[in-house]
Amino acid sequence: MAALVLTGVGYSALAPGASAADDSTGTASNAVEAGRELYTRSCITCHGSNLQGVQDRGPSLIGVGEAAVYFQVHTGRMPLVRQEAQAAERPPIFSEQEIDQLMAYIQQNGGGPTLPSGDLRAGDLAQGGELFRLNCAQCHNFVGEGGALSSGKRAPSLREADDLTIYTAMLSGPENMPVFGDNQLTPDEKRAVINYVQTIKASADPGGAGIGRVGPVAEGLVIWVVGIGALLFGIFWMGTKA
Repeated sequence: MAALVLTGVGYSALAPGASAADDSTGTASNAVEAGRELYTRSCITCHGSNLQGVQDRGPSLIGVGEAAVYFQVHTGRMPLVRQEAQAAERPPIFSEQEIDQLMAYIQQNGGGPTLPSGDLRAGDLAQGGELFRLNCAQCHNFVGEGGALSSGKRAPSLREADDLTIYTAMLSGPENMPVFGDNQLTPDEKRAVINYVQTIKASADPGGAGIGRVGPVAEGLVIWVVGIGALLFGIFWMGTKA
């Protein structure tokens, strides 16, 4: 009797945990399957049936991980509208749940960088500014305003980018942007860069008009052009009166 009672109690204690694990596995499997259906419907033409990519259409997705999927799909760059120099940013086509499903499918079948967790701004502000100026400012401007590149491409403005979008861009290296893996920038350094970018966006423009937030050089140039223009106008006006 004692053995039967102990067996029953033990089974009752362990069964819920096993059931929960089965439910978790089933949920993950369902997300992957749903992601496969989305991929087949919207991505397979350019990226191939096995994520291998299609020549002159789309790159391989093997090794890009869920980080690249989040950046490209969350910013509306994918699915691609048309082949051109650069994929345009637009409102996302897929819902948050569908993006999670696509990420699960690509991650399981291709592997690669995963999404970070925790506070993505938990980094040193001064270090972030130094790293940004060293690695990012030549394309994105010193305050993240973006700028033109060659061959019709452009480094986008970071004014509307959220923390996770910036982090996944560093992990995946979209377009002309290099990949900043953990060997190039550690997770703490990436968080420092994000802290700098988001702090700069929230900062005021002391000393007058922003004019691209590139400092007094731009303001001086505008004043010079306007001043010289006004002076020439005055000279011609006085000449006509004379």
